[in-house]
Amino acid sequence: MKKILTVMFAAMLSLSAFAQGRFGPDSAECVKYLSYYLEYIKHGNNEEAFGPWRNAYTICPVTASQNMLIDGQKLMRWAYKKTKDAKTRQGYLDTLMMLYDQRVATYPKNTVAALNNKAIDINGFRWNEKNPQEVYDAYKQIFSVTGAQAIDLVYVKLMEYSTNLFAAGSLDASEVMADYTAITEAIAGSLAAKDDAKMRKAQKDVETLFMNSGIASCDNLLELLTPRYEANPDDEETLRAVVKMLSSADCLDCDLYLKAVEALYAKDPSSSTAYLLYKLYSRKDDPAQAVKFLQEAISTCDEADLAQQASYYLELGTYNYKKAGNSAAAVAAAKKAAEISDDYKGRAYLLIGTIWGTAHCAGNEIESKANFWVAYDYVTRAKAADASLTTEANTLAAQYQAYFPGQADAFMYDLVNGQSYTVSCGALRETTTVRTAK
Repeated sequence: MKKILTVMFAAMLSLSAFAQGRFGPDSAECVKYLSYYLEYIKHGNNEEAFGPWRNAYTICPVTASQNMLIDGQKLMRWAYKKTKDAKTRQGYLDTLMMLYDQRVATYPKNTVAALNNKAIDINGFRWNEKNPQEVYDAYKQIFSVTGAQAIDLVYVKLMEYSTNLFAAGSLDASEVMADYTAITEAIAGSLAAKDDAKMRKAQKDVETLFMNSGIASCDNLLELLTPRYEANPDDEETLRAVVKMLSSADCLDCDLYLKAVEALYAKDPSSSTAYLLYKLYSRKDDPAQAVKFLQEAISTCDEADLAQQASYYLELGTYNYKKAGNSAAAVAAAKKAAEISDDYKGRAYLLIGTIWGTAHCAGNEIESKANFWVAYDYVTRAKAADASLTTEANTLAAQYQAYFPGQADAFMYDLVNGQSYTVSCGALRETTTVRTAK
């Protein structure tokens, strides 16, 4: 203790020459208490530092020392954690926030750092959590000053409180949209200055909060995204954001979505963007364009991603069958899916069986019914490949069996059960086994 007091006295003497003005009218007392608490702080003794710091803060002007404010923040955090009484704890947090504000007002060069740290403490200590409007106002004030220099937490928490207040009826949609626009522009500015993984995550989190807020109707999104697109029609990040948000909200029928997807595909003719165009033209009932882009998605798909290729082939088969009216192409695509991936084999066989079972084949008593033999073959193979399809496959198999030609009809054409038979039905062609109704 004697050593600490000796050091304090020396510090007081060294400061005395500068005491007038900076340390206020009671400069001697100001310097004394600054020296006292600083020695305790240096030795990690917050308990002993707290009283002298409070005296220094009461006597000294805030211009006396920026460290007085910074050390005060440290002591408020310490006191908060030590104290159990809720009212006292709230007082420490309010003082902590006030110290931040005083530091910003008095030492503007450190404004950004101070406000970012204030945001960390607002969140970390859950300051004023029972008053979300006040917390929102605090984050918004921090954001209004820090802008693109804010830390990721500021953007996410401001968006979170904005959408929560909208849900509570305290903010209207236009205010939340304005917040979202300002935040996304600031994040874009931050990422333009320096790419950062945390900021990328914040960008996604902000977007998710907005999309889940109930505000993201097609009309609101168009109002929000159209100027953003028109300002940067060739920017890939902008295009991806427009496409993603409109897709998530199922706003696929607007011109903006078509423009953005086509522009994105021109820049990045990838499997995923080709698939988006397939979905778009499928929705617009344009089979030729839909099939074209789904084939593009397949051809540009990662060769190692067999499951994705098989999924696309199965979708191509289903689309050709149900929408494009091309059964032969549908069967070919389904067979490709079955060939590529065992996981898709059952569903591919079920599709092929369904196609053959609904085919209308011309010809005699055998030729007009032989397609049901092929249909039966494939639905039987489907349940063997995927047990989860058993019930559906058995139902279809029973339906197809009911259409098998009679034994007498087969006899008339020199056909017997178990004999190999090639079926031709339009563009469809398959070898099967003769079966007669029992």
